[in-house]
Amino acid sequence: MNQNHHDVPAVLRDNLARTIRSSRLVRASLPLVPNIELFLLRPDYPVGKLDDQEMLAIINEPAYWAFCWASGQVLADYIVNRTDLVRGKRVLDLGCGSGIVAIAAAAAGASSVIACDTDPMALDAARANADLNHAELTLCDDLSNVPGPIDLIIAADVLYDRDNMSLLDTLPGLADEVLIADSRVGDVSIHGYTMVHAQQATTVPDLSEFHEFNQVKVFRNNPPDPA
Repeated sequence: MNQNHHDVPAVLRDNLARTIRSSRLVRASLPLVPNIELFLLRPDYPVGKLDDQEMLAIINEPAYWAFCWASGQVLADYIVNRTDLVRGKRVLDLGCGSGIVAIAAAAAGASSVIACDTDPMALDAARANADLNHAELTLCDDLSNVPGPIDLIIAADVLYDRDNMSLLDTLPGLADEVLIADSRVGDVSIHGYTMVHAQQATTVPDLSEFHEFNQVKVFRNNPPDPA
């Protein structure tokens, strides 16, 4: 892991300071996709007890974008090793966070990639990380604002909120193909989807999560029945 923090864009340093003042971002490589680097929270956080103000800030405005979550890393690895899934396609990364999966899709030959997230700090991170990896992304702040038709929707770690489960029904109506990676899905079967891959991974930096949250499953939507 490259821990040089001097080249971290100022906007990311400022965004992190709004939530986490006792740490910093570093340029980090990823175990499963070592050709991609991201600006992530340094791995020794937290050091010591957090003060009440910082703890409250983390609860109210968590810096999800400062981590590469296990499912994002697995889906990125899945894509870069199966470039036919994205090559020449117009791709939407929903809930892009750090931008890891969007960057992987761009590297795998997508014709265009839209990184969508409702968190403006995540979009700042996706932009900075795309620049770091010489990837071209279009940023979007809401699914309803996505420009133009989409061939493939990719999403990682969006099902942790049970309110988002409705996306499983919604997304196939927006694109012919949908790939979803998540470690919060206990069942290996989701109606309308087939599990196509399973892999163990940890979040970077490692949060020492429960073992079950390191078991990532990738689901692909089933094609519609022929008329």
